[in-house]
Amino acid sequence: MALLRRDALVTGQLLRLVLLHTAWEVGSGQVRYSLPEESKHGTFVGRLAQDLGLEVSELVSRMFRMVSKGRGDYFEVNLQSGVLFVKSPVDREEVCGQSPLCAIDLEVIVDKPLRIFHVEVEIQDINDNAPVFPVNEKYLSIAESRLPDSRFPLEGAFDADIGTNSLLTYKLSPNEYFTLDLQKNDEHNDGLVLVLKKPLDREETHVHYLLLTATDGGKPELTGTVQLVITVLDANDNAPVFNQSVYKIQLFENAANGTLVIELNATDLDEGINKDISYSFSSFVPLSGRDVFTIEPNTGEIRIKGQLDFEKNKVYDLQIQADDKGNLPLSGHCKVLIDVLDVNDNTPELVVTSLSLPVPEDAPPGTVVALISVSDRDSGDNGKVTCSIPPDLPFQLVSTFKNYHSLVLAEAVDRERVSEYKILVTARDEGAPSLSASSSILVPIADVNDNAPAFPQPVYTVFVKENNRPGAHLLSVSASDPDLRENAFVSYSVVERSVGEQQPVSSYISVHSESGHIYGLQPFDYEELQVLQFQVSARDAGFPSLCGNVTVQLFVLDENDNAPAVSAPGSGRGSPGPELVPLSAGAGHVVGKVRAVDADSGYNAWLRYEVQEARAAGPFRVGVYSGEISTTRALEESDGPSQRLVILVKDHGEPALSATATGSLSLVERPQAGE
Repeated sequence: MALLRRDALVTGQLLRLVLLHTAWEVGSGQVRYSLPEESKHGTFVGRLAQDLGLEVSELVSRMFRMVSKGRGDYFEVNLQSGVLFVKSPVDREEVCGQSPLCAIDLEVIVDKPLRIFHVEVEIQDINDNAPVFPVNEKYLSIAESRLPDSRFPLEGAFDADIGTNSLLTYKLSPNEYFTLDLQKNDEHNDGLVLVLKKPLDREETHVHYLLLTATDGGKPELTGTVQLVITVLDANDNAPVFNQSVYKIQLFENAANGTLVIELNATDLDEGINKDISYSFSSFVPLSGRDVFTIEPNTGEIRIKGQLDFEKNKVYDLQIQADDKGNLPLSGHCKVLIDVLDVNDNTPELVVTSLSLPVPEDAPPGTVVALISVSDRDSGDNGKVTCSIPPDLPFQLVSTFKNYHSLVLAEAVDRERVSEYKILVTARDEGAPSLSASSSILVPIADVNDNAPAFPQPVYTVFVKENNRPGAHLLSVSASDPDLRENAFVSYSVVERSVGEQQPVSSYISVHSESGHIYGLQPFDYEELQVLQFQVSARDAGFPSLCGNVTVQLFVLDENDNAPAVSAPGSGRGSPGPELVPLSAGAGHVVGKVRAVDADSGYNAWLRYEVQEARAAGPFRVGVYSGEISTTRALEESDGPSQRLVILVKDHGEPALSATATGSLSLVERPQAGE
């Protein structure tokens, strides 16, 4: 029945609050909604896209996403309608305890351009928790000598709800001896007291059974009960009395173990053992109080024995009982309220959420790299936190909402200069002395193809002997690219052009695309080509690709591969017959000349002339470098009518090449007219 009543309560309040649901702007980029707790999956929360000014049709393309801060994944957005709805029910008491304001912070992020919106969903309390007493049965012992209006403190019920849903009223089952009195104790808990209306008579009734009912202020209301079992005692008729009912103490949370909190003093008007008092914590004091404080039974000194922690418990309500030592002991009661004061004993906490990593080196300033949230469990200035990063970095922190910051790119970055940044984010509170915490964010810079391959020199020069072997390696070129991966993968090719009589340069040489090795495709002939100049291109594999060129000057070196070409000796008259030499010719008379050419160059084309058989030369010789045939002395008839000379022509190559020319000389008395 209690479960059915709770479901009806949740459904009724849910319908009423959904109909009253509103969304409104709170500052720039913030939307706030309200929602009753325990709303079921699929419950409409708000038209989030519309309230944020976003087009529903652009939610997917702008990479719409929503991040919840630290309190579970309770909400979801329909990307087709832009509606925010409940993903899983929210238990307000589980999420926020008894905090008067319960809100779940959401961050909405969209790209193109990147924007961040802050959404706050307030969770409203419903009456889903009934009052609960700490025990099912409470046992009291009351002496029959107690006078009317005697008061006996009771521990009230606890209701996990807030507001009117947790406002409790109490009712005692009808009886003629007892009534209830509810006392207000400043800002702390109410004091529930059982009051004796008329004297008890142990002989008439020695045990009274009363039902105490607590009712909350919800609609519909919920109740809880405890059975009071009151045993009537005889004799000792004066109970110990404290000089005040409530003692208020303030302690700093860093107070050391053994620190004296208060020394209580109760008095008893009886005599003898009936006035001897023993102090103790009443059964109402929870374990959290007993673990932190101790009371000395004989002196009433309360001291610290555990660790105080403002962030765990700000107030301790200690119910103290003073019992006399009579045969039928009587008790007096008081309350010690201890307020714990905060000290700066908690360092700030940072939570970093990376968004755009790695950062492309062409990312524009303003690009959001990471989201940073900071918090501090302390209160006041001890809980106020500032966030910072080192200077001289191309990044800056931008405060977005409450304790949220965005790490954004402040200026352009260059991966080839700095490939990654290790950013130390420091959060520091305003306590005295202040405490700080740090977290490192590693921001790698992603490469883009912004560097063309470059050669280390503008021109390569290579000398190659002619008649080289086809396919021989001539030289290697190499270009470097400071980019990464495919952006730095370089391939080589020859820049095509015509050489000589429209011969493509690629018919002479080839370039290996990966290594840059250049090979000769055919033998070079110095006599045809002395210099081959061409360009090699280096292109990376980026998109779009970039390239760089270099000039290669290939000089062909001559080899002695051409023998001299000679013609028969003659005087240049063009006569095909023998040379006619007059017998009257004196020494040094030029009688003819051997003409020779060599297609090579340099030493390989420098020619030398000599008579092949010097003994058969007779009175003739040949000029070593001129090739002129002349007499060495005056001719005589004894020299014979004719001479046959074999002239050897040699170049200066290594090895030397040669050719011969045979010349015929006829000795005559005088040249015939017209010859």
